[in-house]
Order: sequence, then structure tokens, then C-alpha cells
Amino acid sequence: MNRHVFFRTGFVLFLLMVLPLLGGMPDRAEAGWYWLSSDDHYSKYFDPESVVVTNQVDTARGLVPTEIQVWTKTAYSYGGAQETLQNYGLNRKITNPASLAYSTAQLLIRPQYRTVRYLQESFYDSAGNVIWSRSDGTEREKEITSQQFDEAFYDAAVDQAFHQSAETERAAAKDRWTTIYDEASADGVRVHITADTTTMRMRGDNLVYWAWQETKDANGKVVEIQFLKMAVNLPQATAKIISGKSWTAQTGWQSMDESLDGQYRMISKTSSEYKMIRALRSYVQANSKWVNRYSLE
Repeated sequence: MNRHVFFRTGFVLFLLMVLPLLGGMPDRAEAGWYWLSSDDHYSKYFDPESVVVTNQVDTARGLVPTEIQVWTKTAYSYGGAQETLQNYGLNRKITNPASLAYSTAQLLIRPQYRTVRYLQESFYDSAGNVIWSRSDGTEREKEITSQQFDEAFYDAAVDQAFHQSAETERAAAKDRWTTIYDEASADGVRVHITADTTTMRMRGDNLVYWAWQETKDANGKVVEIQFLKMAVNLPQATAKIISGKSWTAQTGWQSMDESLDGQYRMISKTSSEYKMIRALRSYVQANSKWVNRYSLE
């Protein structure tokens, strides 16, 4: 079982250019779509000129965007259309996946929380006719992780709004995932934890991030995986799981959220887990600018 990560190439050079942030909604038919990524199912694009900062906060470092809007486009293969219609619960309404050629969507992004919400969205056939749409903005806000379809859109829009290429580069970096814990017990069971550095951000003394934890038996077979959103208070050496899901061969993927109590637990200096605290402290010290990006403090 491998973590599902969307990588992008061919985009960094474009983001080094500074484009004006334009208000209003451009004509979707004439939008300047810029390619982000493609695979067997999807091709993803965004319109750089549609990126607009809709809210910002005045800080000691100047104005920092807190809400960003962007228009995106997704083109579908037959398999991608089939998967999308099923995920949206539209496979009975739109029975032929071949009729879904592409879609456009306007996204609202909050970089301090790494979240995306769809304000409006439309599905089109190959002739450009709308076959389904929604514009009520009621879709729940979701956090962008390595397993989210929208990661490329998030990275492109945030980089455009902040006149940088940092999010896109970090998502594609070879060291995106950094090992923070690796330990084998006397009976050969090994626990290996990597942290997704794209998701790391400081909130006061807390480092918030997503981690991928694999447990292997003495024969090297993966017996459990946990995908966890963590908060670690670095000075106090305490940690809690904010959200997560777990996998075993018997259960498949299951949410852990109902079993979480939201309480911090102390990590003793004498425990093997304390090496995780040391690793995270070292990363934050060496990458202070990155983990404090977009901070309002």
C-alpha cells in the first residue's frame, strides 16, 4: 500500500513570473488555461489571470492573503469521467461517462489552513454544453493533503497569489517526505513514520502536519498504515492526533476520528518516541521560514 501523491512538472519556471491579480470572473470560454499535470484519467489546468486575493490581513511583514479565489479546469478520459461521476453520485443521472469531456470550477482557498472549498462547478460535454452544475457553495471545506485531487490547483493558486513557486517546488521535491521516526522492537516489528513537509506549519508552539506511519512485521510485510494529522508542541514535547485514518488488510481504510479524544500526551525523554521530537525540532530550526509561511503573527 503506497501513499498516493500527485506530482507536477514543467510549472516552476512559469511561476517565477509575476502576473497581475485581476478581480472579477473571466469568460470561461476564453480563459487562458495553463497546464499543471496529466495522467491516464485527468488533465489539470488553472487560469493564472483568475487568481484574486479576496481577503488579507495587515501584519508586521505587510499584507498577507488569507482568502484566494481561482478558476480551474479538468479534462477527463473515459476512466476519469467514470470515476468522477461515481464520486459525485451522478452515474445514474449521467449514464454515459463519454459525455463528460471537461469541467470548470471556482475555488476558495485559505492558505493559513491549507483548505479548499468549491464555490461553483460545471461539467461539460465535448461541444461545450453544460450537463451538470452547482453554484450554492455548500460543499464542505477540505484540507489539502497528498491524497487530495485538488493539490495541484491549491499549489498553483497559492504560488500565484504570493508571487512565488515554493508550494509547487516543495510538493515535487525528493525530500517532501522526511523520516521522523524509525524503530524496531525486539521481536522484529518495525514502525516507520514520515512527515509530509508540504503540510507543515507552526501555530504558536505547535507544529501541525500530516504523517504516514507504517508498521511491518518481522518478515517486512506491512500490517498497518496510519495517515495522521498531528499537532506537536515542540517546547513541551507533547503530541496529539487531530484526525486520521488507518488501514489493515482485514479492514481496509477506516476513519479514526470517532476514537480520538483530542488530548495531548507527554512524550518522555527516555522513550524511543522522543527521537521524533528531536527530528521535528531540527526540521523547524532549519526551515523556520517555510513552517511559518503565511503566518499572521
